[in-house]
Parts: sequence; structure tokens; C-alpha cells
Amino acid sequence: MSRLFCTVSLLIAGTFHAAMARGEEDPPAADSTADPQAKIDAVAQPFIDNGRAMGLVVGVVSPQGTHVFGYGRKLKEEDVSPDGDSLFEIGSITKVFTGLVLADMAEEGLVNLNDPVRGLLPEDVKVPVRGDKEITLVNLSTHSSALPRVPLALLFAGLDNPYAKFQPEQLYEALAATELQKDIGGQSEYSNLGVGLLGHALALRAGMSYEELVKQRVCQPLSLADTTITFSDDQRARLATGHTAEGEPTSNWDFDALAGAGAIRSTAHDMLRFASAQLGLTETPLDSAIATSQQVHFDGEGGTYGLGWVLQKARGGELDFVWHNGGTGGYCSFLGLVKQKQLGVVVLCNTSLIGRGSAADEVAQGVLRSLMEE
Repeated sequence: MSRLFCTVSLLIAGTFHAAMARGEEDPPAADSTADPQAKIDAVAQPFIDNGRAMGLVVGVVSPQGTHVFGYGRKLKEEDVSPDGDSLFEIGSITKVFTGLVLADMAEEGLVNLNDPVRGLLPEDVKVPVRGDKEITLVNLSTHSSALPRVPLALLFAGLDNPYAKFQPEQLYEALAATELQKDIGGQSEYSNLGVGLLGHALALRAGMSYEELVKQRVCQPLSLADTTITFSDDQRARLATGHTAEGEPTSNWDFDALAGAGAIRSTAHDMLRFASAQLGLTETPLDSAIATSQQVHFDGEGGTYGLGWVLQKARGGELDFVWHNGGTGGYCSFLGLVKQKQLGVVVLCNTSLIGRGSAADEVAQGVLRSLMEE
């Protein structure tokens, strides 16, 4: 699963500060995103040439339009580049979808953000507490639950599809065995266990699988036909095969009880539709829930979070940067939004971040830097 790379957005923020230092009141977004291919080529192609990425798809959305560019190979042995319809694992960007489902269910009154997660689980499940505080749904979405990053059992699962056999029974056993070492809500520490538990709990409340829940509440309203967990035959044929950091093909990751932490697969075209809705470029039935998901729900030690989103300020606090990244055994990904510029960037890569760092993070950093300055 992904690590949370604050370095990326901090570097972008540094670019915004540099623009202000030169006396620029506003980076000219209209000019820089009208025809971005040369700038994006200059950033992305070196990652193919130096072997950091087997394949990349970079997408940009702004008021000036949508652009998608593919680089490298879908599979090491075949000279075919990925494109906007190629499917990739998006890893922990799944957490943003889980946060939006939470916001949407709260809008409908099916849950409250401050509900203890215990109330959504079977009665005999023991959820850890600390003092007089229980873990709430918003704690899970903002990584402030004090739950560990992953269950102890997964620390020894290796990298070959480690989440596939972690079923509800194992989840409940892990919760019962967990003793919280820090106060609930006291600080934010990244937890795949926490957000995976949130997705599982919301699915139980809705009476359907996590995949069905995401498709019903997010994919259908936003017309994300290729955002899925289970492949159709056509989607599998369009899959960009995952590769290790050494460039060797590797297996996909599958999820069971912790699907809400990283199970989703998608395309650049779908992710740009998702970004467009998040930026308000398209009107959708989820506009209110989207606004809720982007609000600050935790601000303290460890970072600032919406529901699933990482929230940061750039250029002296003038610009809101909303983002998340992801990574699995064969993929890395990044989705970032500059709210005031209505600028969104998505990078999907079929090479693991494990071992050499995330090419998707670095490409996104370079693309945003290039598009935000002249």
C-alpha cells in the first residue's frame, strides 16, 4: 500500500512560493493548461527512458479542457503504450472514494460522522477503546483512530497479494487483539487498517459489498464506468500489467475485508471525470457530499485531513492543495487538485513504488510545477 509522501506537495508548495517571490500575483493557468503536451512530455518521458517507470499515463483537467498522454509500455514484453482507457490499480486513492461514500451516507442520514464504528459491526466484535473514547467513523477516515498502520498478521504476509486472504474474521480478530497506544483523535497516523475497517463497516450498514457500495454511490452518479474492483473481460484486456521496481511483471493485489483501503482499479479517463467533479467543473448529484469530503475534519499533529483527502496550503496559504497517492505491489498513482485554479492532475504508473520510490508522485510534482509557472 502507499506511503504518504508529504514531500511531493511540499515541493509543489515551494514552487508556488517562488512564483510569489517573483512578484506574480497569480500563475496563468489558462495559458499553461491550454496545450500542455510539451511540458508533460518533458517531465514524464525521462522516467521511461531511465527505467523508473515501465508505463505512465498522465492526465490534466482544467477549465481549458482535458488532456491525456501515455508513455512507455503496458507490458515489458510488448511495445504497446498505455492510454486513457488502460486500467491500473490506484491503491490508496481508494481511501478518497471511501471518504466520499461516508460523506454521501451521512448526507442521507444513514450514518453520522461521529458515530462509533462499533455500532456498525456485529454485536460480538470487540473494537479497542482508550479511556472514555471510542473510535468514530471520522476518526477512521482521517487516520486519527490510533489504530496501527496494518494488522500484525499482514506484517509477515510478504508483497505477493498480501491483503487477499484477510477476511472479516481476521479483521475482527485483529481488532480484538489491538491495544491502542495513543489517544483516539489526538493525532493522525496513517492506517490502512483504519480506512479498511471504515469501508467494511459502511458496506455492512448499507447491506452490500464494498464494491457494490462504491459503484452505487460514486461510480454511477459520476459516470465512472471503468472504476471497479472486479474486472470484466474487456477491462482485463485493457489492464496495464503491474511491474516491480526492477521492471519484472508481477501479480495484481486483491482485497477482502480491507477493500476500502486500496482495492479500486481505474483509468485516467475515469479519474479525470472524478477530478472534474471534485473541482466543480461538472455539476453532479454528489456536489454536497464532495464539499463535505474536502472540508477539514482533522487538523493537528500528523497533518490536515478531509474525508480521505490530504489537505495542504500552498503559496503562503493562498492556494488549497487537495491530494492523495497510492501504491500496490506493481503500481503507483497520484491524484492532486489545485482548487483555486480548478486544476487537476492524475498520474497512473504500472511500476511499484517499493524499492525506488513513487514515479507517479515525482511525475505529478513535475507536471504541477510546470503547469503552475511560466
